[in-house]
Amino acid sequence: MRKRVLFFLLLTALATTTNSSVAWAEDKKEKQTPNQIWNLDVLGGVDFPAADMAKRFGTSFRIGPGIKLKTKKNWLFGAKFEFLTGNVIRDDSLLINVRTSQGGIISQNGDVLNVGTFLRGYTAGLQVGKILPFAQANINSGPMVLGTVGFMQYRINLFDRDNSFPAIRDDYRKGYDRLTNGLFLESVFGYCFYDRKKFVNFYIGYHILYGATQGRRDFLLDIARPDTGNRSDIMHGFKAAWVLPIYKKNVEDTYY
Repeated sequence: MRKRVLFFLLLTALATTTNSSVAWAEDKKEKQTPNQIWNLDVLGGVDFPAADMAKRFGTSFRIGPGIKLKTKKNWLFGAKFEFLTGNVIRDDSLLINVRTSQGGIISQNGDVLNVGTFLRGYTAGLQVGKILPFAQANINSGPMVLGTVGFMQYRINLFDRDNSFPAIRDDYRKGYDRLTNGLFLESVFGYCFYDRKKFVNFYIGYHILYGATQGRRDFLLDIARPDTGNRSDIMHGFKAAWVLPIYKKNVEDTYY
């Protein structure tokens, strides 16, 4: 009788151990499987100009929102919109026809004042990329390659706070703003991190953007010629994003 009891207890212990091992293995496998994650991004970056962009502008900045889907294969698909801004203008011919020898502009009241000049624009595009979790404890994180194709536009904004310069009011502004737009390609090489506790999530990286753009003004008033030529605009620098992830466990259970 005792032998039968011991044999029964042995079989029970073996079955329990086997089930626990299988459950542990399945749980470990689940933890090693990347999650499908929707991302709401807050993007920011600094751009250093090159090629034709450097002839007209200095260092600039971009900031804006984005949305991405990270698949269970660690592919990234998304879209973004970024505002482009800067205050370094290198175009020496800008407003040359209405400036004094000291560089100011005479207002309608006879005052000599300076007009603020700023870079203003935006970039918008679709994104595709990949996270490469080489030897990572967190399989959702790792080195990242992200590419964007889209449309960019920028111009020189003339800031006349008191609206005291008739020569640059209303439609006359278009004769000075150097409006330019076209398609662009951008690549980001960096690192993407997803916190297992879901509190701190971000990516950082180095980016390079090439824009095949064209001037869109038929006539510039200050230099008395069209500005419709093709441009090769390059911006490179550093980019970062704060990421709000939305993890999807299954069809019926989505949580932050």
